[in-house]
Amino acid sequence: MNNEQTILKKAREAINIEIAGLKRVRDNLERSFVNAVELILSSPGRVIITGIGKSGLVGRKIAATLASTGTPSVFLHPVEAMHGDLGMVMKGDVVIAISNSGETQELNALIPAFKERGLPVIAFTGRADSTLAKSARFVIDTGVEREACGLGLAPTASTTAALAAGDALAVVLLNRRRFDERDFRKNHPSGTLGERLKVAVEQVMLSGEGMPLVRLGTPMAQVIDEIDSKRLGAALVLDGTEALVGIVTDGDLRRVIARGGDFQGKRVEEVMTKDPKHVPPSASAADALAMMERHLITVLPVVREDGHLAGIVHLHDLLGKGQFQFIL
Repeated sequence: MNNEQTILKKAREAINIEIAGLKRVRDNLERSFVNAVELILSSPGRVIITGIGKSGLVGRKIAATLASTGTPSVFLHPVEAMHGDLGMVMKGDVVIAISNSGETQELNALIPAFKERGLPVIAFTGRADSTLAKSARFVIDTGVEREACGLGLAPTASTTAALAAGDALAVVLLNRRRFDERDFRKNHPSGTLGERLKVAVEQVMLSGEGMPLVRLGTPMAQVIDEIDSKRLGAALVLDGTEALVGIVTDGDLRRVIARGGDFQGKRVEEVMTKDPKHVPPSASAADALAMMERHLITVLPVVREDGHLAGIVHLHDLLGKGQFQFIL
C-alpha cells in the first residue's frame, strides 16, 4: 500500500468511526429527548449552554444555532461563571450541560448554583451513571463506542455526536415553533445572507449564453460536454418551442454509471429527469433556497408562466459564490 492509499485509508477509518457514533446517538434517542424539547418550549427564558474544552466549543456552536433559529440561547463558560458570569442566568432559563464523561469538575461545580436558582438541567453526556447525569433532570445519551483518534484520547467522535444532538434539538425546536424563512431573515439582517435571501430569483439567476442548454434528441456525449463547459453540474433540456422539459445533472450521470450503463448511442431524453422542479422569476431567493434544501438539489431552473426558460440559479448564486455562509 503506497503513501496516498495509507493516508486515505486512515481518513476513511476515522470518518467511519464517527458515522458509527452518530448512528448510535440516533438509535438511542428516547423519551428524554422529547422531554427536553417540551421543557425548552414551555420555558419563558433562554437556553444556557455550558461546557469546557472541546465540549465548550461544541456548546458555543449549538448556542449559535439555537439563537439563529428561534430559540434564545447563550453560552456560559464554567470558569467565567464562577467569577461573576452566573449573573446572566435568570429564573425561567434552561441549562444544557455538555460533558462526554459527565465528570468534568468545573462543570459539575456549577450544578448546585443552577439548582439554587430553580433551573432545570439537561445533560449531554456519554455516561448515564456519571455525576452530571445523576444531577440532571433529563439526559441525552451522546455516548460513542470509541473515538476516531487512534489513541482514544482526543475528543473526536464524541464531540461530533454532541454537535449532532444539538443540531437535532435545534431542528425539532425550529419545526415546533414554525420558524420560517422570514424569521430566519430577521435574525440575519445584515448585508450578507439575509439581504441576499430577500431578493427575487431573477436578480441572482444566470441567463443568456451562460446557461447550459441542450435540445431533445441531443446525443449524451454532447450533453456531457455542455455540462462540463458551463460548470454548473447540470444541463437544461428544451423542446422545439424552447419550453423546459427536463434536466440532466451530475447525479443522473452517476446513477446511470452505477447501474452499469453507458452513454454510447443514448439521447438526452433517455437519461434526463422530466418536468424538473423550478421556480418563477418573481420567487424570492429564500423560496428557491428552501426548495433546494427540501429536494436536496443544487441547481434550479427559473421558468416563466408560459413555460419558457428564464434562467437557472445555482446554490452558489444564492449564497454569493462563497462570500456568504450558513451560520446554522
